[in-house]
Amino acid sequence: MTSAAAASGFPRETRPEIAMVGRSNVGKSSLINALLKQPLARTSAAPGKTRLANFFRVQLSGRAPFFLVDLPGYGYARAARSGAGKAAERREDARAAFDQLAAEYFAAGRGAVLLLVDSRHPDLDADLRAWAWMVDHGVTVHVVATKVDKLTQAERQRHLGALERRYSGPVSAVSAHTGEGLEALWTQIARLLG
Repeated sequence: MTSAAAASGFPRETRPEIAMVGRSNVGKSSLINALLKQPLARTSAAPGKTRLANFFRVQLSGRAPFFLVDLPGYGYARAARSGAGKAAERREDARAAFDQLAAEYFAAGRGAVLLLVDSRHPDLDADLRAWAWMVDHGVTVHVVATKVDKLTQAERQRHLGALERRYSGPVSAVSAHTGEGLEALWTQIARLLG
């Protein structure tokens, strides 16, 4: 529906919202595209491409419309292999974009959050810090483990168990690539919307 670089650009209409939050390249935009079954959110293999808050108006049968919000990522999922100076600059720009927009978004108390974490890396401190900050500030947050198709069965069991212990509750396991877990995630989104 719209993209915003600051709170002044956020939609004025009052609708329930679910924000996608997570590290750069964790799969926020890919998951939005998989959930909506169309390529609406811009994706890239290079981290830090999302610099705006992107609002997607979603209408599910039998429900009032709501916004699915793609926020910029925090940090980097992986280090750049070349162009260290430019990579560091992009990293700093992406971090600044997330810090500014997230502060404005959460200050406005706009809605619930799906915190996306890479299932292959269940122990990253940046993810735990983001989760703890949201919980401490009264934000309703549900953890979603992305890229589960890249795990073996043994890794999946071990990593998902670690994530549930780390985040003190159930974690939705999804793959934007295969579609695994999307139906269950829609059920969770409906719960968050109330």
